[in-house]
Amino acid sequence: MLKEPNSFPPKNQQTTPEKTTEPVLEVTEVKVPDSIKKKPLLEDKIKRKAVDYEKFDQKKKLITLYNQAEVYYQDIELKSGIIVIDYDKSEVYAGRIKDTAGVYTQRPVFKQGSNVVEPDSIRFNFKTKKALVWNSRTDQGEFKVKAEITKKENDSVYFMKKARFTTAEDVDDPEYYFQTNKVKLVPGKKVVVGFTNMVIADVPTPLALPFAFFPMSEKSRSGLIVPNYNDSNTRGFSLQNGGYYFALSDNYDLAILGDYYTNGSYAMRFESSYAKKYKFNGNVNIRFENLINSERGYPDYSRTNIYNIQWSHSKDSKSNPNSRFSASVNLGSSKYFVNSINQVNVGSRLNNTLSSSISYSKTFNSVPQVNMSITATHSQNTNTEQINMTLPTLQLSVDRMYPFAPKDGSKKGFFKNINLQYNLRGENRIQTTDSLFFKPQMFKDAKVGFQHTIPLSTNFKVFKFFSATTSMNYNEVWYLKTIRRQYDPTVNRVVDTEVQGFDAFRTYSFSAGLGTTIYGTFNFGEKKKIQAIRHVMRPNVTYSYTPSFSQYYDTYDSDGSGTMIKEYTRFDNGIFGSPGKNMSNNLGFNLSNTFEAKVTEKDSTKTEPKKIMLLNNLNFSTNYDITADSLKWSPLRVSGGTLLFKQKMNVNFGMTLDPYAISNTGRRIDTWNIDNGGSLFRMTSANMTLNYAFSSDDGKDAENRNTQGERNGGREDDLFGSNTDLSDRRQSQFGNDDDKKDNASNELFKYKLPWNVTLAYSLTYSNNNRQKKITGNSLMISMNTDLTPKWKVGASTGYDFVQKGVTFTQLRFERDLLSWRMDFNWVPFGDNPYWGFFIGIKSGVLSDIKWDKRNQADRSLN
Repeated sequence: MLKEPNSFPPKNQQTTPEKTTEPVLEVTEVKVPDSIKKKPLLEDKIKRKAVDYEKFDQKKKLITLYNQAEVYYQDIELKSGIIVIDYDKSEVYAGRIKDTAGVYTQRPVFKQGSNVVEPDSIRFNFKTKKALVWNSRTDQGEFKVKAEITKKENDSVYFMKKARFTTAEDVDDPEYYFQTNKVKLVPGKKVVVGFTNMVIADVPTPLALPFAFFPMSEKSRSGLIVPNYNDSNTRGFSLQNGGYYFALSDNYDLAILGDYYTNGSYAMRFESSYAKKYKFNGNVNIRFENLINSERGYPDYSRTNIYNIQWSHSKDSKSNPNSRFSASVNLGSSKYFVNSINQVNVGSRLNNTLSSSISYSKTFNSVPQVNMSITATHSQNTNTEQINMTLPTLQLSVDRMYPFAPKDGSKKGFFKNINLQYNLRGENRIQTTDSLFFKPQMFKDAKVGFQHTIPLSTNFKVFKFFSATTSMNYNEVWYLKTIRRQYDPTVNRVVDTEVQGFDAFRTYSFSAGLGTTIYGTFNFGEKKKIQAIRHVMRPNVTYSYTPSFSQYYDTYDSDGSGTMIKEYTRFDNGIFGSPGKNMSNNLGFNLSNTFEAKVTEKDSTKTEPKKIMLLNNLNFSTNYDITADSLKWSPLRVSGGTLLFKQKMNVNFGMTLDPYAISNTGRRIDTWNIDNGGSLFRMTSANMTLNYAFSSDDGKDAENRNTQGERNGGREDDLFGSNTDLSDRRQSQFGNDDDKKDNASNELFKYKLPWNVTLAYSLTYSNNNRQKKITGNSLMISMNTDLTPKWKVGASTGYDFVQKGVTFTQLRFERDLLSWRMDFNWVPFGDNPYWGFFIGIKSGVLSDIKWDKRNQADRSLN
C-alpha cells in the first residue's frame, strides 16, 4: 500500500551535497546518461531551479532540489520546498521542508493546464501522467476540495479518498463542508460522490445523501431551480420561486420562475440578462400574478391579475459615437407593488409614479450639424391609475447658424451675434387608464401634432458692464385633428365634435433681457476668525411680448338661443396648446445672490484662508403685467438653498409673498395688503426640505444603495426601507459588497463602530385663505451600523407631526457567517406588517441549501 513519503529533513540534516550552487540557480537542462539514451522515456526537456542547492546522484539516478524548488515539463509546473527527480523511473517526488522553528513550510503547488493542486506531498510519473497526492487542495469553480489521498488517473480524471468539499474560503478550517469517502473528479466538468454527510462547525448533521452529482463548468449551465415552501392565511400552502434556468449562450440567458398556492393563486416571472462586449448590455424582467382572495362562493371572494415589465438597456458609446440607443422601462398594473406576493416592495409601494423611456438618437455630421431622436415615454400615476404615453416623439434640430458672422474671428456686436435654429417636434400622445391600456380605445383617443420653432436671437454688451439679449421666436403647429364646438339640442348642452383633417396655426413672440453681475466684499481683517464675506448679485430684467391671435377664434351658441357670443378656438385641447386670444406684455424681475466667507484655517501650516459657502443661492423673482387693468404684480417668489456640515446637509427653502390683499371670500383684490391693515407682503405659502447623509467615515457616502427599489421607481437609499426580492435572498439587504472587506474584519471587537445615517425633514405652510396652517411636517430617518465585524443592524422610520403618527418603519438584522448569510427583516406595524427570516449559502452553486421563512400580511386586492 502506498503511503505518504516521510517529511523531508531541514537543510542542516542533509548529507553534504556533491554540488553547491549560488542562492539562485539558472534554469538548466537535465543531462540524461548515455546508458539510457537508447530508450527515450521523456518526450520533452525538464527545466529546473532551486534557491539553496541542487544535488545530483549518478548512482541512484536522482536529482534533488532544495528550498523554493521549481520543475517545468511540457504543460506541468511543480513548485515545492524540496523536489526529487528519479529520471530512471520518470518520476518526481515533492514535499514540504522544515524551517528553523521546525514548522513545515513551502507546500507543493502542482499545476497542469488550468488545474491547480496544493497538497502536502506528491508523487508524479512524467511518462504515464499518473500521480498520487496526499492532502491535496484544489479549487473547482466555486468549490474548494481537500482529500487525504488523491489518485490522478490521467489528465482528466481524479479519484479521491476521504474528501471534503466546501465553498468556504479556508478549506483547512471551514465553517461547513460535505464529507465523503469516495469522489470522482473530472476538472471543469463534474464531481461525482458517494455517501455524503453535511458537517457544520465540525459537527456532523443528519443531512446526508446516498450519492450526489455536481456539474462543474466555467460557463453557465442550464438547470432546475428548487422552489421554497411557505404558507399564507388567505391563500394556503405554496411553493415559490421554482423554475428552470436556461444558459442559452455566452451573451444571454433566461430564467423562468413560478409560484403556486393551494387556493389557486399563481405567479410567473421571466428574467433575462444579455450583453455583447463593447456593444451593449441590459436585462428584462416580466412578472405576472393571478391572485385569488378567499374561497369561491364566499362574499369576500375576489380575483385579480397584475403584471410588471422592467427593461434596462445601455449601449457602449464607443461602439458608434454618432448613434445611441437606451431603454429604461417600468410599467404595469398600478397596484402591482402593493399587491405583489413575491416582493417586499417597501419604497416602491410608497412611490406614486411609474415611468419609462426608450430612445434612439443619431447625429448627422453635416454643416450645420443635424441631431435626430425618436423617443417613446410612459408615465403612470399609481393612485389615479392615469397613464400618459408618447408613441413616439420625434425631435429634429439643426445646429445654430450665424448668417452675419465671419467664418474666422470672434462674434462680437449685435449683428455678428445674430443666430437662428430650426427645431421640429412631433408627438403621438395618448392619455388612458389601466383598464384601457393597449386596447383599441386607447389608440382611438390618441392625439397627433407637429411643432416647428425657429428662434432668432442675439446678444451684445451695453455700457461695458451690462449683457443684453434679444430674441424673436416663430412657432408653427400642425394638427391632424381639431374640434367643432356647438350646442346639441338632443342632450341640451354644448358638445365638442372631432374634425379629422390637417389644420395649422402660426404665432410669434418677442423678448429681451438686460443683466449684470455685481461683486461686493466685506473685509473684517486677516486676524479675525471670519476674514471676509463675499456677496455676488446677478440682477436681471426681462421683457416679453406676444400679440393677440384672435383670428383663430370662432363663436358658438351656448344655450340654443341662436346668439353666437361665446368664443373658442378649434385648436383647443391640442397637445402643443392653442394660440392665445389676449395680448401678453410683461416685465420680469429676478435677483440671484450667493454668499461666501473666508475663514482662518485651524491648521497653522496653511497660509491661505478657507472658503466656506454660506448660501448657494438666494433668489427673488416677480412679474409685472403691463396690459392688465388690475393685479398687475404677480406674487414675489423667494427661494434659496445651502450646504452645511462639510456639504453633508442639503437645505432648501422657499416662500411666496403676495403684495395684494384678499377679500372675505378668499379672492385676491386690487388693494395693497399694507393698505388693508396687513404687512407689506402676505405670505401665502412656504416650504423647507432638509436632507442630511453622514457616516463614521466622512470620506465615504453614507447612503446604502437600494438598486432594486430605485429600479422599481422608488428611492436609491433605504430611507423608505430596502426592497427585498424574494426570488434571491442571497444578496445583502444593506447593499454592501462582500469583495470590499475591511482589513479589520477578523477582529473580535471594533473599538470604532462603522455607521451611517440618512435623514430627511419636510415642512410645508399654507396661508392662501388666512388659514395659517402647517399642512405637512414630517421627519424620516434611516440608520445602519456594524455592531461587530459580522453583525449589521439597520432601521428606517419616521414621524408625521401633522397626522401625529409613526410613518413606515422597518428593522433589519444581518449576520455574515462567512460562506453563509443570515438576515431578519421586520415591518412591525402599518398597512402591510411583515417579517422574513433567511439563512443560506451565498454561493450560487449551493443556493438551494437554505431556510427561508416569512409571514406576510394579507394584501388588499384593488
